[in-house]
Amino acid sequence: MLVGLCGGICAGKHAIAEYLIQHQGFQLLELSSRSPHHITDEPDDDLRLQTSDFSKTGEAQSEFVFDTADSLLDFATKRWQERWVTTDIANGEVLDRFLLRPFFLLVSVDAPVSLRWKRFSDRCRRRQLDPPDLEKFVLWNDRHLYEKDIGRVYLTDRAHMRLFNSSSSLKELHQSLQALDLADEQRLRPNWDQYFMQLASLAAQRSNCMKRRVGCVLVRERRVISTGYNGTPRHLTNCNEGGCPRCNRGDGGGVGLSTCLCLHAEENALLEAGRERIREGAILYCDTCPCLTCTVKIAQVGISEVVYSQGYNMDKDSAAILEAAGVRLRQFSPPSNGLIYLQGSVGTAAT
Repeated sequence: MLVGLCGGICAGKHAIAEYLIQHQGFQLLELSSRSPHHITDEPDDDLRLQTSDFSKTGEAQSEFVFDTADSLLDFATKRWQERWVTTDIANGEVLDRFLLRPFFLLVSVDAPVSLRWKRFSDRCRRRQLDPPDLEKFVLWNDRHLYEKDIGRVYLTDRAHMRLFNSSSSLKELHQSLQALDLADEQRLRPNWDQYFMQLASLAAQRSNCMKRRVGCVLVRERRVISTGYNGTPRHLTNCNEGGCPRCNRGDGGGVGLSTCLCLHAEENALLEAGRERIREGAILYCDTCPCLTCTVKIAQVGISEVVYSQGYNMDKDSAAILEAAGVRLRQFSPPSNGLIYLQGSVGTAAT
């Protein structure tokens, strides 16, 4: 496993790297030379140091140092079953090569700019340097993140996980990281539930229904049988173009259902598959719990299990029907891979 950490100035990426090294058996991979990231026009060497090597805490030193990002990646590839961490991913071109590896996890780290300025100022004082005022730091930060082609936002926007490090103590940061467990290798590859639910969510993006977007995937033996999303039938005007008067009137849930022209995502998936392709053992993934109308059809065609992510306004009724029909119903709980808050309290500042 190789964890790549990226983020803004003093967001906490090096503190997180040190935690992984000290507590979870990771080893640090570094590049021997890193081009200074010029986020200021000041020629002063101290200022240049502050924005490049100065960003490191200096507490974690690596015995694995490489001349190029390619040689670093090649080393990690041959030892992918071990735990590695790096903060030396410089640009999008390098990141593209790292993302090709199935053992690589990109984690971005951010924090409030006022807190990052305080951390940066504390570092300056520890090194007997004059800290910048907040306005200058904000200007540096903007260039660091948004400089054309080399800004760190090109990396952070592609992260698998995004951590918001508002911790005010290393102790609290470590507690949050322990609970999060970045070393969990299941983060590297979606499990089957996550994979099929993501396909259902992708299908939902094709929906033209004015009420809500819903997507559905039918699966048997871990193979996709069919997909569906809600909207008006083929050859009819799309719902979002006025094709369904009921949806366009904005009627509330359960009102005027008999006048609705939109097929539901589950209906479209079932119609596409046909009963002969569904058979016993088929699983229906839907990003919203099926309504009663779809539930009785699901029971009729022999679906064995329904997995959903979001609730609807008739979940209990649908659940009762599916239970009576012998169809298993369960709610999908996605892993914590989105924006995750790491909050702290009292103690040493996390930098």
